[in-house]
Amino acid sequence: MEQLITKQDIFRKVRKIEIKTRGLSQQIFSGQYHSAFKGRGMAFSEVREYQYGDDVRSIDWNVTARFNHPFVKVFEEERELTVMLLIDVSGSQEFGSKTQLKKMLTAELAAVLAFSAIQNNDKVGVIFFSNTVEKFIPPKKGTSHILRIIREIISFDPIHRMTDIAEGLRFLTSAIKKRSTAFLISDFINQGFEQPMRIAARKHDLIALRITDKRESTLPPMGLVKFEDAESGKEMWIDTSHKDVQQHYRQWIQKETEQLNILFTKSGVDNVHIYTDEDYVRPLMKLFKMRADK
Repeated sequence: MEQLITKQDIFRKVRKIEIKTRGLSQQIFSGQYHSAFKGRGMAFSEVREYQYGDDVRSIDWNVTARFNHPFVKVFEEERELTVMLLIDVSGSQEFGSKTQLKKMLTAELAAVLAFSAIQNNDKVGVIFFSNTVEKFIPPKKGTSHILRIIREIISFDPIHRMTDIAEGLRFLTSAIKKRSTAFLISDFINQGFEQPMRIAARKHDLIALRITDKRESTLPPMGLVKFEDAESGKEMWIDTSHKDVQQHYRQWIQKETEQLNILFTKSGVDNVHIYTDEDYVRPLMKLFKMRADK
């Protein structure tokens, strides 16, 4: 009986997310998605003679030299993209102090992106990772495939609780041969993934969606409190009311954020910061518009 209730609960959550995100993708994100990502996949089509107004950067110098007359390369938009969702399923995703858990926000974001992708005739695949790759769902099309992805995100029970973003990125680089648009969805509470990120960003169009709960950026003064690391299980007592402790924590958070932003910039990774207690439509639209205007 307990298993039946659990399945019904999961079904209701999937249905709720489907209704909300399918509507958003149809009404808001589908066109924006096309402008932001579809134009990035360009395939060589042919060469033709240079015409007034053509971009000189498109000149094919080999053909031009052979015929002693300028020719340009013609590219056409690829009709089908592969969209990969790299989803952090480590223990820290179970945290959420106000509206929802990071895990549930991740499910909604993944659903919006997935529905937008299939409306643009793209395939969607998923890599679930903790400190190892927990599950790989190969890219496919279709609504039933997207609903399976949402269901997996909600109900997936990872074997490990630690985080290793590098492992997810390495798997993306090795498993997906064709250039894809890859969304890395994580809270990025991890280190040591700088080189794998740069390598993945050279092969794929990599975008980072950073999920944060505002309670993580400040330490409320509650006196002596026992904390447990959601990933390692390690416990420690901290005097949260001590001014030096609060200042040290704020400085550490600020430094981590600055270093992460520098890494994104150096790696050429577009990114957006989304909070669990705020509407994600505005930051996603800002990201899409920024990419479309490039």
